[in-house]
Amino acid sequence: MGPLPLDGIRILDFTQALAGPYCTMLLGDLGADVVKIEPPRGDQSRHWGPPFLNGESSYFLSVNRNKRSVLADLKDPQGRADVLALAMSSDVVVENFKPGVMARLGLDAATLQEKKPSIVYASISGYGQNQPTLAGYDQIAQGTSGMMSVNAPPNAPPTKVGVPIGDIGAGMFASHAILAALVERGRTNKGRRLDIALNDSLLALFTYQAGRLFATGKVPSSDGNYHPSIAPYGTFAVRDGFINLAVATDEQFLRLCKTLGASELAADPRFANNAGRLGARDDLVEQIEKRLKTATREEWLERLHQNGLPAGPIFDIAEAFASPLATEREMRIEIEHPVAGKISQVGAPWKIDGQSSPVRRPPPTLGQHTGEVLREWLGDARG
Repeated sequence: MGPLPLDGIRILDFTQALAGPYCTMLLGDLGADVVKIEPPRGDQSRHWGPPFLNGESSYFLSVNRNKRSVLADLKDPQGRADVLALAMSSDVVVENFKPGVMARLGLDAATLQEKKPSIVYASISGYGQNQPTLAGYDQIAQGTSGMMSVNAPPNAPPTKVGVPIGDIGAGMFASHAILAALVERGRTNKGRRLDIALNDSLLALFTYQAGRLFATGKVPSSDGNYHPSIAPYGTFAVRDGFINLAVATDEQFLRLCKTLGASELAADPRFANNAGRLGARDDLVEQIEKRLKTATREEWLERLHQNGLPAGPIFDIAEAFASPLATEREMRIEIEHPVAGKISQVGAPWKIDGQSSPVRRPPPTLGQHTGEVLREWLGDARG
């Protein structure tokens, strides 16, 4: 493949748990040299489990590839001095401590950029650098952002998204902002201070749901697996399970009626346009499912696809990763770890010049690269 887009970019990573490590893993997958600073006990997620693979946490392994680990006690003067020197040799600093911690350590953006103005400094927290007292956990942010209110089935208790979407979203938005700041720095030689919050990131994901609120003043209700603005669009029962069906236009609805052998639905004035179908959704879903339950998932998917209708199966995670949709895109990869052995990982979600980003380094063991990094970045004799 040759050099990756971020080849030669040095990133000093003070992050733990998920949002920050996910951000820096994305940058590492793009070729950056990511050095992960860890305390004596390591990133807290090294201890999260089960499952463990030969003592290595699968949680930690999932978000820390393409990085090197340096052990440093930030409470120790020598440890802080080493880390400060590494910061002066880096292009980007990423941290997700509670707001105020890095300032107390003398490693905050103002201090580092005074010494080296070109540093891009990204801080990830639950609620932003001006909200230091609020705990920055994904579960809490899913509640405060409103995400849990729209994710539940109708008339059910608030329900969190099945993945830590606040952490993942914040990590993605942080990586986007870092990349933009690096592009700007190429023109100005000046860094930026980036403040990314889980709660902000979740709010940013609402897009059209927020648009509905702003346009009408009405709080969007939970529609479960159905689309709040389009019908029929959602999850439908068939003879042996469920399928997803996404009928987004009047023309597609007429094709659906033909596929179902339901000319009477096409002729029903209630269903003549999307607004009508949405208003009569419950009855429409009942009529569609009555017909879908006459055949199996595979039979219906074949018929629907033959008629150019957007429809798909509903997989569990194991089926999803085993599907050609994933395997042909290299979304499950195997790598060798020095302790855990052969492990599977989620592949990078992009292709560059037709190829997947390589795993240049497995997730590091604690402090594995301390000497190596001190020697390479600082010329330190201890390396």
